[in-house]
Amino acid sequence: MPETPAVWNALRERIDRPTLALRLPGFGTPRPAGLVDKEAYAAWLADELRALGGPVDLVGHDWGVHLAMRVVSAYDVPVRSWVSDVAHGWHPGYRWHEAAVLFQQSPQGEELLASLRADSPDSPSFGDFLRPRGMSAELATEVDAVHDEVMSAAVLALYRSARPHLHADWGREFGGPAPAPGLVLVPTGDPMAQPALDHEVAARLGARTEELDGLTHYWMLQDPDRGAEALERFWAACASA
Repeated sequence: MPETPAVWNALRERIDRPTLALRLPGFGTPRPAGLVDKEAYAAWLADELRALGGPVDLVGHDWGVHLAMRVVSAYDVPVRSWVSDVAHGWHPGYRWHEAAVLFQQSPQGEELLASLRADSPDSPSFGDFLRPRGMSAELATEVDAVHDEVMSAAVLALYRSARPHLHADWGREFGGPAPAPGLVLVPTGDPMAQPALDHEVAARLGARTEELDGLTHYWMLQDPDRGAEALERFWAACASA
């Protein structure tokens, strides 16, 4: 959030197996009326994964992580393994970042996102807003091309359904080892990184951890080779366990 599936293109080219990058409804596509909160989005993801017809190695990023971890912990879906990169969001000590807090308030959230849409030429765009975290110029352009009122509404729906934080409901229900092997990636170059919390969440869930020293929130864009190698190592370890 607010990335499009293109965030994965370079990394997927380096993975020698069939891959699929899902697009969240409302992020460059219509948003069905029923997708009003994070649980509805998690149910949507569960349906998409079931439709694939077999065990999947699930990799999430940003809000995709939160939905993936919810699916792993609460839905009957054939997940063989899972990978996350912002697991700290599930820690009881985590507090939402400044922009998220604004998204969760009305009318502040609506005003902020309206100012980031492409039809507000006097303000930075959503892509510009995320460039300090490592978003590429190409992806920023694509995000800005699809950021409309529908996408703004989807962003607000997700964040406002996650007050005060994810541990308050989802995290409390996911308090022990995950039913499938997991890997928590920790890109230490992310300005909002919280490695200590990532490691604690991973330990609680029985997941492995791997620090991506110097890489940012957009690690898959900054160094797709390193990202692909981390995933392949994890999947190989799962296969030999």
